[in-house]
Amino acid sequence: MVTSPPAARRAASPEPLLAVAPNLKRRLSGVTATIARLVPLQAQKEPVAAYGTGLPHDVPTIGTLRLLREGYRRRSGQPVFHARRNTEMLLGLVLRDLLFGRWKLLFTSASQRHHTAWSRFLISRMDHVIATSAAGQAYLAVPSDVVHHGIDIDSFSPPSDRAASRKSLGLPERPTIGCFGRIRRQKGTDVFVEAMIALLAERPAWQGVVLGRATEGHQAFLGELQSKAEAAGLADRILYPPEVPVDEVPQWYKALDIFVAPQRWEGFGLTVLEALSTGVPTVATRVGAFPELIVDGETGFLIEPGNENAMIGPLAGLMDNEAERKAMAVAARRYAEQHFSIETEVETLLAIYRRLANESWDSAR
Repeated sequence: MVTSPPAARRAASPEPLLAVAPNLKRRLSGVTATIARLVPLQAQKEPVAAYGTGLPHDVPTIGTLRLLREGYRRRSGQPVFHARRNTEMLLGLVLRDLLFGRWKLLFTSASQRHHTAWSRFLISRMDHVIATSAAGQAYLAVPSDVVHHGIDIDSFSPPSDRAASRKSLGLPERPTIGCFGRIRRQKGTDVFVEAMIALLAERPAWQGVVLGRATEGHQAFLGELQSKAEAAGLADRILYPPEVPVDEVPQWYKALDIFVAPQRWEGFGLTVLEALSTGVPTVATRVGAFPELIVDGETGFLIEPGNENAMIGPLAGLMDNEAERKAMAVAARRYAEQHFSIETEVETLLAIYRRLANESWDSAR
């Protein structure tokens, strides 16, 4: 059998970089998804590249030698190292404070909880900090800007035919409710499954999809959920497709009629924006930035976390009322277009990069 050669990775600009976005995690995560969407668009306007693994081939990426060299290249300003995890802040400190590269360090915090002492120390050494929500900004002890995530509204767009989208993914042709993301208790996957068991028993036309990955420490949790569905006779209607690459995720939203974000805790919650942009009514818990993203009763519903009974009511109403689903789908797409375009996020971040690049080098040292 003849196999196609792997796609060539997009080359980063050879000129001195304005900013580098590290991704020090191989597996799909919200941070990885954010970098995968932002960096290609930023690179169309300024020399910006990613560093790390697990990214689609259209993301311009540099290697370790190029990363090291960027800190010493002659330029009018300093390159910005935009970290989004503790490990990446630590790498930035190594590049700047141990290797004496001329970097400006920027950190984006999506957390809505008190930071550990280690995180507070790392954050205190950054040149600037961004919060992804007003709620998250309240937990920061340093000055910061709020920059909401945006969404690629072209990639995450409503399908012309949801049934055709399901067929292309190998899903049975049934109206579908989805829950995407890591499979673990924190993410509320168990609450979603419990609600599905109650709702699907009385609505044989519907199915649920849990798309994501259970890491090694959460395999037993996943097994328990699958066993519950099997015991309820719903193993063929609560489905667990394998984790997919970040660039394939938009196709899965196109297969959905309703999306559920059941998290007990969340930093930002990009999945809600992805669903809204795809024209999928969303039921989400009042955690993370969800209350800042959903217009309750218009683009979806907000519920209290950790309670399948609170989830059942809004879901049952949407499942049983096609006209309401369609009206919310239109409203969700319109709201995402008006308020959460990724172009706005791109321009806001580039403006911060430019400002930092031209500040004096030792502001945080």
